[in-house]
Amino acid sequence: MKTFHKILIILILQLLCVQQNIFAQDTLVVTEPVKHKFKPETLKATMMAVSFPGLGQIYNRKYWKIPVVYIGFGALIYSAGFNGKNYNLYMKAYQDFTDNIKVTNSYLKVIPSSVQQSTYDAVVYPNSYIPSNYSYYKDAMLQMVDYYKRYRDLSYIGIAGWYLFSVLDANVDASLYNYDISNNLNITLAPVQMTLPGGFIGAGLSVDLKVNF
Repeated sequence: MKTFHKILIILILQLLCVQQNIFAQDTLVVTEPVKHKFKPETLKATMMAVSFPGLGQIYNRKYWKIPVVYIGFGALIYSAGFNGKNYNLYMKAYQDFTDNIKVTNSYLKVIPSSVQQSTYDAVVYPNSYIPSNYSYYKDAMLQMVDYYKRYRDLSYIGIAGWYLFSVLDANVDASLYNYDISNNLNITLAPVQMTLPGGFIGAGLSVDLKVNF
């Protein structure tokens, strides 16, 4: 009878083990998906910035830089248009002022209306104009032509420079996106005593570079 009880207990234990194994096999293990860290490609970021201003910054996820890029381009384009318009205005005025054609009088737009035309216009009023006034306004218009031409050209150079800067910014951002700025790299400077030629004692500087991995 005792033997029968022992056999029954063994069978029950084996049955429980089998059920646990089956339950363990049917159990699903749920794991969280691995999140890959974004790392931009330097070449791709550079080519996108070259193709169109601001695309490199978008690719690098530096969204706050996009308004800066376009504000810079907007200011430079406005400056180029403003200076170019005034350059054309004063150039036309200077040409009309120095020719011998009476109907060409665009210089009246740049010379104050409070000044009498008869005091400086040598073509329309050859008998009453004052030579010093004529020379003054001619030189003044020529100076304004040079002034606006200079800043118009500088504005165009600025547009090209800002374009190159936006490309360089995208390149550097992509290169240093995941740059490690931790304290793994330590540089220590300390004064040391040095023996100079001739047996003299001097002072020097010791540089201790440590990289922690």
